[in-house]
Amino acid sequence: MKYALGLLLLTIFIPKAAISQQTPLEIPLWPNGAPGFENRKDEPTKAEAWWVKNIHNPSVTVYAPSRDKANGSAVIVCPGGGHRELVFNAEGKEAAQFLNSIGVTAFVLKYRLANEENSPYSLEKHVRDDAYRAMRLVRSRAKEWQLDPHRIGMLGFSAGGEVVALVAYGSGEGNPNAKDEIDKENGKPDFQMLVYPGPGFIPKTIPKDAPPIFLLVANDDPCCSGPVLSLIQGYRAANLPVEAHIYSQGGHAFNMGNRSKLNSIKTWPQRLADWMSDTGLLTPAKN
Repeated sequence: MKYALGLLLLTIFIPKAAISQQTPLEIPLWPNGAPGFENRKDEPTKAEAWWVKNIHNPSVTVYAPSRDKANGSAVIVCPGGGHRELVFNAEGKEAAQFLNSIGVTAFVLKYRLANEENSPYSLEKHVRDDAYRAMRLVRSRAKEWQLDPHRIGMLGFSAGGEVVALVAYGSGEGNPNAKDEIDKENGKPDFQMLVYPGPGFIPKTIPKDAPPIFLLVANDDPCCSGPVLSLIQGYRAANLPVEAHIYSQGGHAFNMGNRSKLNSIKTWPQRLADWMSDTGLLTPAKN
C-alpha cells in the first residue's frame, strides 16, 4: 500500500519537463494540413521498425535536452530514405538523442516523399516547402524553446542532405505580407551538417552567404562520396568554412554508427560534436 501511494505521488509530482523528455512532441508544420493537400492531413502514416511512409501531414518531432545541458542551439534533422521512405529511427530519433546529449534541441522532420509510389509531390516544390516551413516554425518559436534564433541548423542524411540543399543556398527570406506569422520568418539554416548527402540541388557555384558546413562520408560510398568532394571544392573556392571527414570504408547508410563494426564509423558522431564545439555552437547562448 505504501509503495503504491509513493508511486502515485511520484507520478503526480514528476516535472512536466521530464515527461516531455519521455514523450517527444510531434507538431504539424501547418495546423490545417499542407497547403493544397489539406484533405489528406488525417491520412495515417505507415511505419515499420526502421522506416516511415505515406506522409501527407508533414511535421517536426521535438526532442529537448535536459535543462541543465541545453545550450540554445537547435538542429532540424532530415532522415534519408531515397525520398521513398524516411529512416526515422536510425537517422532521426537516434540522431536527435545524440544531439540532446550535447545540449542541442533537435527537431526531426517528417517531410513528404516525392519518390514514393503514386506520390503527388515534387522535391523542388513540396519538399522544399516542408524544409522552409520547418525552419520558419522553429525560428518563430525560438523564445518558447529557449533557443538562439541565429543558431538553428540542419542535419541531413543521404536524401535528407538533398532536403537541406533545397533551402541552404537561397536567401530564405520570408513573406513580410503573409497572413501566417510563421511565413514571415527567414527559412535559411545558420549551419548545415551533411552525412553521406545525396547529389541533388548542390549549386555549381557556392554562394558567398552559404552557411558553414560539416561533411562526413565513406570513400567507398558509391552514391555520395562525390557530392562531398564537390562541396569541399565549392566551399574552398568561395573561401567559406568547411570541415570534411572521409573515411576509407563504411559504405552507405551507416546511420549514427551504432551498428557498425568499424571503430571510425562507430565514433563518427564525436567528430560532429567537436565541430559544433569548435564553432561555438555548444557554448550556452546568452539570454
